[in-house]
Amino acid sequence: MAAPKKASKKKVKRHVTSGRAFIHASYNNTIVTITDADGNPVTWSSGGVIGYKGSRKGTPYAAQLAAMDAAKKAQSFGMTSVDVVVRGTGAGREQAIRALQASGIQVRSIVDDTPTPHNGCRPRKKFRKIA
Repeated sequence: MAAPKKASKKKVKRHVTSGRAFIHASYNNTIVTITDADGNPVTWSSGGVIGYKGSRKGTPYAAQLAAMDAAKKAQSFGMTSVDVVVRGTGAGREQAIRALQASGIQVRSIVDDTPTPHNGCRPRKKFRKIA
């Protein structure tokens, strides 16, 4: 005897009008994550998602393509404006912001939140010469 089929709920697509875009720009890659106002991720993209491998992921052009890809996905959710938070010192920082602006999403603010060490690591112990 076959079990009766359960009626599954239809997946409702979220409609998000504004949010935040986090750009993590390292020397090896650039990751763009777009979230809603609460910080829940809506979409993301990176140099590797675009199709680049190795050192090409860290280029400004790969960052531009990643930001445009994430923006296009976010616009399908109804995203119109973002606050940008940039972290890291990679080559794709500026290019990713420019790509977000060019994609049609309004950039309301840009904040640099790069982590910096306050006093650094503890130095090595002092070398003692043996006489």
